[in-house]
Amino acid sequence: MTGPKIGKTAADSTPFWPAAQKPPAGAPNILVVLFDDVGFSDLGCYGSPIATPAIDALAAEGLRYTGFHTTAMCSTTRAALLTGRNHHTVGMGCLSNFDSGYPGYRGKISKQAGTVAEMLRPAGYRNYMLGKWHVTSLTETGPTGPFDGWPLGRGFDRFYGFMDAETDQYSPELVRDNTPIDTPKSYAEGYHLTEDLTDQAVRYIADHTANAPDTPWLTWLAYGACHAPHQGPQGLIRHYDKVFAEGWDVERERRLARQKALGIVPADTRMPPRNDMVRPWADMSADEQRLFTRLQGAYAGMLDHADRNLARLIAFLDDAGLRENTMVIVLSDNGASQEGGPLGFVNAMGPYNGKPEPLTEKLARIDDIGGPDTHSNFPWGWAMASNTPLKRYKQNTHGGGIRDPLVIRWPAGIKARGELRHQFRHASDLAPTILDILGIQPPAAIAGVEQIPLEGVSFAESFGEADPARGKAQYFEMFGHRGLWKDGWKAVAYHPPGTPYDDDKWELYHLDADFSETEDLAEKEPAKLAELTAEWWAQAEASQVLPLDDRFAQRIVENATRFHGPRKAFTFHAGMGHLPTDVAPDVRSRAFVIEAHARLDAASEGVLIAHGDATCGYSLFVRDGRLIYDMNVGGQHATTVSDRPVPAGHHRLGVSVRTQDYKRHIRLLIDGEPAGDGVTDLGFHNFISWSGLDIGRDRGSPVADYAAPFEFTGKLVKVTVTMDPDQVLDGDAIGEAEMARQ
Repeated sequence: MTGPKIGKTAADSTPFWPAAQKPPAGAPNILVVLFDDVGFSDLGCYGSPIATPAIDALAAEGLRYTGFHTTAMCSTTRAALLTGRNHHTVGMGCLSNFDSGYPGYRGKISKQAGTVAEMLRPAGYRNYMLGKWHVTSLTETGPTGPFDGWPLGRGFDRFYGFMDAETDQYSPELVRDNTPIDTPKSYAEGYHLTEDLTDQAVRYIADHTANAPDTPWLTWLAYGACHAPHQGPQGLIRHYDKVFAEGWDVERERRLARQKALGIVPADTRMPPRNDMVRPWADMSADEQRLFTRLQGAYAGMLDHADRNLARLIAFLDDAGLRENTMVIVLSDNGASQEGGPLGFVNAMGPYNGKPEPLTEKLARIDDIGGPDTHSNFPWGWAMASNTPLKRYKQNTHGGGIRDPLVIRWPAGIKARGELRHQFRHASDLAPTILDILGIQPPAAIAGVEQIPLEGVSFAESFGEADPARGKAQYFEMFGHRGLWKDGWKAVAYHPPGTPYDDDKWELYHLDADFSETEDLAEKEPAKLAELTAEWWAQAEASQVLPLDDRFAQRIVENATRFHGPRKAFTFHAGMGHLPTDVAPDVRSRAFVIEAHARLDAASEGVLIAHGDATCGYSLFVRDGRLIYDMNVGGQHATTVSDRPVPAGHHRLGVSVRTQDYKRHIRLLIDGEPAGDGVTDLGFHNFISWSGLDIGRDRGSPVADYAAPFEFTGKLVKVTVTMDPDQVLDGDAIGEAEMARQ
């Protein structure tokens, strides 16, 4: 019988219950811990002095991989990890921040490429996602979605995290399942996102264990650490002043020596020259050295803090009796970031908008670094040290961008303790490996959509004593930078943006004998180079890499223009909030008018509209009876106060901002009449904030000098924003800012 028999009464009827999903025998729980922008050498067990004892203990109880490769960027690696396919193949050729209209660059994972969560669900798994997502088009992260690309639309049962590339660690743009929520505590109350994500992970697993102890789970924990802004406890940050006081040149040499002693790299590995435009540490002034050391300390403290929280999660697994049959996978999504530039930032939001951040200003704020009103990032020299002994950085297809740490511990399934595996592996190999150990075949269709084949190669065999070579070549591409690995050889080309691709110089390395890409064999082995470059073009065509397109700035502007279309007017009603930056009114380099329709009495005060946070943004609010507009650019404020009190009653309270002669002309409005003027050199040339737009309050980190959320105490009916149709975006500048913040 395949269903119930239905009679007139229960006496002549037969019930039926479909068979419950049964996972494969012995199926492990799976915990994926994905770090962000953590370089090859940054974990203690890969040669770093940064304290990561929790990860080091996992490595000592399992395996470390030295040939694991990613895709050079966050969205792209996440797409490959989740789907087991190449990132261009699934439509995530670059970032989820834009859709260029080409199949490989849609900024959203194709429905034809099921995620590992979607593939495990029919096998009886429950799936939980925490932290950074960043594989949904950001224009689809607003209150109307669509939600089919959000975690719950891609196989996860619960989600707690953020949708964009980064977020403020003290005041994050949080989402629970499909709903934006407020941060549960403030910085003053001790909040930090890493701790919150860890708490939520413990809760999800504890709830699961209480309710379905015999059902396996996948928990995907994607910390914001160590993507900028680098934020963490001040005690940890300052602890690293002494650790890194001798600078990046000494630190690189020390790390390489440790890596050789640990067996991470061959004993004959050579240190490549400093990356382009990285100055010797000895050439820095004493003030520069002090500043740069503290910026590195913020990065190190953030990673140290994350490891301490991971220790809490691992301890919970032990206490819950889940240690033996939980496979813990720890990795990073790409190499350390070059987005801090040559000098680093205390608050990057100023430079993103054309406001310089001179050394004297940075030094004056040195003790603020890592705190709630900073958006800090370290300089190139420290990113170079993070990637020791590899060339270049995140965004590049040389080793520094794509070779990353990978630690796996599974006591019940991996007998090795503290062993190394050296063969080439790729991010797209992870999902096939998980399916392989479970004996699960990838489904032919998911939700009625026929699936494309997996492209990654399982490395489950390396869990035993063997470490077989990956027999399949693997291409790389990011912003026109290209590369191909095949049988221990690598061809790679660095592409200067805006230059002809035919002018790019292809380099050739025998990685099996040259771990750090120091001996270019292109001239000695022209036939091998020709073979690999031909293979690159073949794979590029097969995987939707083409057309090559380095017009990042133009793509960003086109995406914004296409999303908003001809729309110039926005209406927000009371109670609305949490509107992401990418779908909020785009006031960068624009003229605009804001009007709030509100009823007030003599004591009414609070925020009418606010977009941004303490590092950058704007706010229109009422305080002490006056209407105030505050434009915060990188922590510098241009504040305009009304020349008269706001009368009681129902009024239209507004501000007009126009650009003329490279200055912002600000005029406050009460019922359409001028109520005070201001002029400033400040402006949102390129970027407003990672924090979204709120109506009637300013949640989290405040734009202006009030205590958040400073909710409006009068009656707010609606707020309108009207854009001037005659002004257009500065595409090149916006593109540079977008690149810097990824």
